[in-house]
Amino acid sequence: MIEKNITHKNEFSSEARLTFLESTSIIIGHGVGSGILAVPYLASRNSWFHILLVLALCYCINLLLHLMIAELSYNNNGAQFISCFKSELFKGKIGKAFVWLAFCFLAISVLINVSGFITGSAAVFHQWFGLPEQIGMLIYYVLASIVVFFGMKLVGIAEKFSVFSLILVTLILFIASLMAEHLGMVNTFITNTNILALYSTIAFSLSAIMSVPQVVKGSNGNITHIRGAIALGTGINAVLILLITYMTLLGAGNLVSERGAFVDLSVVLGGWISIVGFVFSLLALSTSFWANTLNLRDIVHEQTGLPLKWSYLVCSLPSFLLALFSLQSFVAFTRLAGIVQVLTGIGIIIAYHRSRKRTGTSVICGKWGLLPFEILIILSSILATLGSLIQIQ
Repeated sequence: MIEKNITHKNEFSSEARLTFLESTSIIIGHGVGSGILAVPYLASRNSWFHILLVLALCYCINLLLHLMIAELSYNNNGAQFISCFKSELFKGKIGKAFVWLAFCFLAISVLINVSGFITGSAAVFHQWFGLPEQIGMLIYYVLASIVVFFGMKLVGIAEKFSVFSLILVTLILFIASLMAEHLGMVNTFITNTNILALYSTIAFSLSAIMSVPQVVKGSNGNITHIRGAIALGTGINAVLILLITYMTLLGAGNLVSERGAFVDLSVVLGGWISIVGFVFSLLALSTSFWANTLNLRDIVHEQTGLPLKWSYLVCSLPSFLLALFSLQSFVAFTRLAGIVQVLTGIGIIIAYHRSRKRTGTSVICGKWGLLPFEILIILSSILATLGSLIQIQ
């Protein structure tokens, strides 16, 4: 098998081994989410030339970023970000304090995201079954937690089947939109700032950076496996973005709005699209929930030494409580979470640069990991953040 051609010289410590499809599905599952459904509205404010150009550019830059992260983790035996920071960036007593600071900020960022997944899933249960939202949160949290509680292998399997279902749902909807009466493409270029806003949303939708170390250690450092899973997973997410954008612009025409792709299509194609949208949303939220909590579980485990199951409870219960009690004061942290993601991204590239220099080799990125490309990734991260703050015109 080709996967046996290139492996790490040592065994990576991991609770399970992932197949190629499971690794690919973890990348897809982490990236796919509500961001994809927001792309059509932004695309309607740009030409198809700009849409395709931005999508291709985002794919290439995100692929390069994910490969750099993979090599950083690879050079640290499959470690998550905080352990990599500890090894490559922060030394001594002061460095230890910075490690804990980075850990706290990153944890807050993930906890806020996960609480959003729980709240969103509860809203789906409320629409479907009329359940009170707090009951829906409890049911969803328990069911979703079972997957992560039993480990990375079950997460990989669940992600694989969920991703297949997401692709199937998207194809069904795409065919339905082609067969329905079309309102016509109305997307037009308005202003350059809309291009930057589109870039930001697509870059966010293709991001699965925290799941990359799972692929590294789950594959036992198999370089062919790592590269292929990242390239294919990011590529499938890019294709999903393109399909959903095309069918929404084609089917909804001038009815495209900020409410999201499935809401716009349901106006034209009928109420059954709402049900499809609920299925898509629940699957997308669940794959993101599994990926994010699994990653934070490993970070907590590496940083504190707690057993994996206890680490999962430590990293997931606060998100559940945050969603359950609707602690609105924490909403202010969402802006902080965005800043943390940018700072984390810059920290990752600096850590990667030092790691590459320390090892004297580049087994995953090769020449694509040289300094000019590192600078390109940092600039891209800053631009994506600016794009998220721009008012759409």
